[in-house]
Amino acid sequence: MKRIYFFIFLQLGLLNAQDLPTAKWENINYAGNNEVHHMMDIYLPDQGSKIFPVVITIYGSAWRANDKKGSKYIKKSLIQPLLNSGFAVVSINHRSSTDAIFPAQIHDVKAAIRFIRANTKQYQFDSSFIGITGSSSGGHLSAMAGTTSFNKEMEGEVGPHLEFESHVDAVVDWFGPTDFLIMDLCGSKLVHDDVKSPESKLIGAAIQENKAKARAANPMTYINDKTPPFLIIHGMVDLTVPYCQSKTFKMDLDSAKVENRLISIRDGAHGRNVFKKEIQEEMVSFFEDKLNNTK
Repeated sequence: MKRIYFFIFLQLGLLNAQDLPTAKWENINYAGNNEVHHMMDIYLPDQGSKIFPVVITIYGSAWRANDKKGSKYIKKSLIQPLLNSGFAVVSINHRSSTDAIFPAQIHDVKAAIRFIRANTKQYQFDSSFIGITGSSSGGHLSAMAGTTSFNKEMEGEVGPHLEFESHVDAVVDWFGPTDFLIMDLCGSKLVHDDVKSPESKLIGAAIQENKAKARAANPMTYINDKTPPFLIIHGMVDLTVPYCQSKTFKMDLDSAKVENRLISIRDGAHGRNVFKKEIQEEMVSFFEDKLNNTK
């Protein structure tokens, strides 16, 4: 009966879609320990007892934070639009660069994906479709999850569900770094080559003096014929993660004949003028299209 009233109020214009209730679990540990950096929040659309395709969301923090899964910006910009469209959303924490250097962060992401596949019944997940999205450093980790799908070397051994796969079916990368070694060559207010830069902190050393480590953390390094479709979104006046990161990444995906699309936002800076409603709708439409392709 409560559900009926919600739909009546929605039709009358007394409620917005985002006001509809959702099932929610907070601080579920995906790694089998009590660490805050291994917690996730799970949201389900309030649409009965069916199973739901899943999209994972990853916050941006320059890899410096280990507990921002519930931040206001990620709820408003990523979680809510996906929920409104019928996706289950899993918002995850991961180890920061001060907790551990790369590849710990992608190992955490893959552990979260395996947790989803291992717990489909408990949380009403439809694991036949798992998408992933994030912004800035979260975009980087989302892109890494996509390009390292089926890559055993990047699996890690985090969590109790190692027998499950960690591939993803579609990626929306919001202005994530993809090639650390060229960031200073194409315009940035930061000196990414500096030993104290976020990228250097991530790999535990100055990137230009440790190019092999830097390349190991670049999503572009792992592009292959199993890489899933990508939607890339980037502001053209981003002076933190320069626009060239997404432009060259698209070129690499094109060269490998990986399905992709780049949305370039003329007035978009780093996190400003990027999360527009019409761009959020592009994200949702992309995931819906890829979901339909799996049916």
